[in-house]
Amino acid sequence: MSIVDLPFIYNPPMSPYLDVIHQDEQILVMAKQSGLLTVPGKAAEHSDCLEARARETYPTATTVHRLDMDTSGVIVMAMNREAHRHLGLQFERRKTRKTYIARVYGHIEEDQGRVDLPLRCDWPNRPKQMVCFEHGRAAQTDWEVIAREEKTTLVRLHPITGRSHQLRVHLLSLGHPIVGDRFYADGDALAYSDRLQLHAETLEFHHPVGGDWMSFSRAAEFS
Repeated sequence: MSIVDLPFIYNPPMSPYLDVIHQDEQILVMAKQSGLLTVPGKAAEHSDCLEARARETYPTATTVHRLDMDTSGVIVMAMNREAHRHLGLQFERRKTRKTYIARVYGHIEEDQGRVDLPLRCDWPNRPKQMVCFEHGRAAQTDWEVIAREEKTTLVRLHPITGRSHQLRVHLLSLGHPIVGDRFYADGDALAYSDRLQLHAETLEFHHPVGGDWMSFSRAAEFS
């Protein structure tokens, strides 16, 4: 039995309860913890999430994009309807820039590269995703090696598209799953870490008012 088959118990981290990087009248930028949902799940016990916590202090905050529950890092919310529309179009039109840090199992031989593999949902095993050339949606990820360690490789990722589980599946396609990935890793790669070692390090976008280029970063705690 894999970890995916085991009963899921949601136990979100409570400290820090809400980690705000920047806030103004238009945007709310935070660092999400690994293990915390971005938006509430369907079950009542999955109601605690970043969006709910943010709204306790910033009632008008709305979710523009998401990070997987197991992924940590920088995320932005909109503080009003116009800012939400403006930010949403930037994500839709790929005007934002994102970098991630990941630790994968094994040693990647090349120093950099691009994965260009279309993805779709693996319906019998959802929420897992899979490579599918017939029905998949285009997905591209650029990557570069930061360091080769004893059993792992630390990489920086530059997603061009933003498909669900894109970085996890693309790294798996290289033969190097992200350590601690309960969906795509097994054996030593899964056991290596008690969390998914994937972190949204940097998020850059145009401010909804004035258009200034904004850049926000938070270092990965596992690196």
